[in-house]
Formats: sequence, C-alpha cells, structure tokens
Amino acid sequence: MKDYLDYMDSLSLALADSLGYDLNEYTLVHRNSWIIDSLRATDYYLLKDRNIFIEDPLSIKLLSRNDTLWIPGPGFVDSLKALFGMVTIDVNIPEFLLRIKIGEVILHTFPVRVGQNRRKYLAMAGKAIDLRTKKGIGKIVRISRDPTYINPSNNRVYYSTKRDDGKITKLPRIPWLEPEINGQRHGQLIHPTTNPVTLGKAYSNGCIGVKESDMWMIYYYAPLNTSVTIRYDREVTDDEGNVIFLPEVYPGYGNNKIVGSYDEGSCCICNL
Repeated sequence: MKDYLDYMDSLSLALADSLGYDLNEYTLVHRNSWIIDSLRATDYYLLKDRNIFIEDPLSIKLLSRNDTLWIPGPGFVDSLKALFGMVTIDVNIPEFLLRIKIGEVILHTFPVRVGQNRRKYLAMAGKAIDLRTKKGIGKIVRISRDPTYINPSNNRVYYSTKRDDGKITKLPRIPWLEPEINGQRHGQLIHPTTNPVTLGKAYSNGCIGVKESDMWMIYYYAPLNTSVTIRYDREVTDDEGNVIFLPEVYPGYGNNKIVGSYDEGSCCICNL
C-alpha cells in the first residue's frame, strides 16, 4: 500500500508512452475493477471483521508478481472519459449521505459525517470559524494522494490514530479530494475517517468524512473537475416512494445562502 499509487503512476505513464494513446490510473483501474475491491478490503474495520489486526496500513500487500492486469484499449478509454464527464458527487447534509450519480441514476451511496453546528477557534485559520459544511455547486479542484494529517485545532501534524476499538494504528495513505464550491475553496475536503462511529453525525471541522473503503470508490469516480453538489434538502423520498422530512442538522441553514472566503469557511485537514 505504501507504493501502490506511485506504482500505478509509473505503470500508466509507461503504457501510455508505449501504446501512443491517453491512458491513466483511472482507466487502468476501471478496466481491472478487482483492484478497487482489493483496495476497499484494506479498510481497518473490514480486516477487523476477519480477526486481522494491521498496525501499519502501508504494510499491506496489494499486488503480487503473478497478478494479471488487462490493458484498456482506446475505445474503453474514450468511453470512460465520457462517463466521467457525466458523474456528479452529490452530498445531502441532512441525510448524511454521499451519492455518485450520472444524471438521476445513482451508482453508489455512502454514509458520511459533516461539520459541527458551531463556531470554534482553529489554529490553522488563526480565528474562530463556522464549522458547518458549506453547500453549493462546484467541482473537484485538488487531489491529495499523499496527505499530511494535521489537527486544525492546534495546527500539529500527527502520524497515528486511535480507532473506534481503542487501538492505535499508523495512518493510511488514501487520497483526499478538495472541492471548490460556488467558486470558493473553503478548505472542506472529502476524505476518509479512521473513526466510522462518527458517520451520520455533525462531527467534523467542516469536511465530509467517509469510510476508508468508500473513499477508494469515490476517488476512482472523481478525477479533477468532477462536478460536486453539496445540498441541504430535508424533504426526501425513501426507498418505497414515501416523502419524509429529515431532522434539522443546522437549524435555519436551508433558507440561508452561504458565502465566504477560505478564512471564513471551514478549515481542514481534519482531525480524523
């Protein structure tokens, strides 16, 4: 896992140079979808369910010498590029859900956590800021594939995390996504949390947190410029077609237009 992303970069570049057409990590992985399944299976809690404890996620072996990788042809590459152009990452704050959508078709749905309903002093921002997750429409403008873990409350880098079961492990290397919302970068990222017990809650410093396993799926559907919608819709339809009204997460938030600069918005990298 420590070398996985770098290996995929070098392999994609070598194949693109050799084949003479645009080929990257995303097309290679989608042609070999078992890789996403293998990445998702490295989630600490999925391993724990199998009675496997991993103290260092970067030590997990992902690819073996005898594994077979299919090389995508130019037709597959073009089709996937067109698909990515239609994908939207849709987050509804009161539902605590993130959806990967193509038009109105939902491909995947994942539970999330969102920002707290309060103001808090963050050393990273140098002042008290509104921690509520900002709503609006935008796109992915930055992907951090080797993120530095910083507690925004005290601006200190950390290298280990306390899991929900009380055990301490080193941190995983899973990419984070930064959306620009309404033309502004609020510092609120989409990233994995090492404490999934916080999902379904207003818990973060503004970021949208997901399971480690789910973040791999989101990452491979959200290259740069992927559309992002973050909304606050309390009126939703359940699986049986019934209209239901969700409890308030941020009272009065749905009626207010949220504006602000990076300093006024959420400030992350979150304390996972």
